[in-house]
Amino acid sequence: MNQVRVVGEGIEPGVYSIQKALEIAQEAGLDLVEIVANADPPVCRVVDYKKFLYEQKKKQKEIKSKAQKVIVKEIRFGPQTDDHDFNFKKNHAIKFLESGAKVKAYVFFRGRSIVFKEQGEILLLRFAQELEEYGKVEGLPQLEGKKMQMMIAPKKKK
Repeated sequence: MNQVRVVGEGIEPGVYSIQKALEIAQEAGLDLVEIVANADPPVCRVVDYKKFLYEQKKKQKEIKSKAQKVIVKEIRFGPQTDDHDFNFKKNHAIKFLESGAKVKAYVFFRGRSIVFKEQGEILLLRFAQELEEYGKVEGLPQLEGKKMQMMIAPKKKK
């Protein structure tokens, strides 16, 4: 296990003993960095270690910046929300979905209003049906404690 595969710019790639690989790195005035540890033999690169770390950090930052951030907007209803309020909140949800945010719609039950669970579920299903052309439902309404909630994700733009 004292053999390593050495690669790098201006270096003859090949399999060398660890001592020989270290000598090659010293002659070049650079460091010997293990790249792939679980290969047989392990792969090492002759490179400036500080520059290597900088490049790694830069790649990670680039990957992170390209990752899409998910924004979740919440819309709260009561079990007896009337039509005007429903339409007002529906219009807000449409704007959120068109801007690419997910919408978490929930019905909050206060006190004894928990007996109107069916009304809350009907309200959320109606809400989902009205938003059908803007987003897709990620799951049926679920009751968690005093909240019945469901998520709606925006539809992909063509």
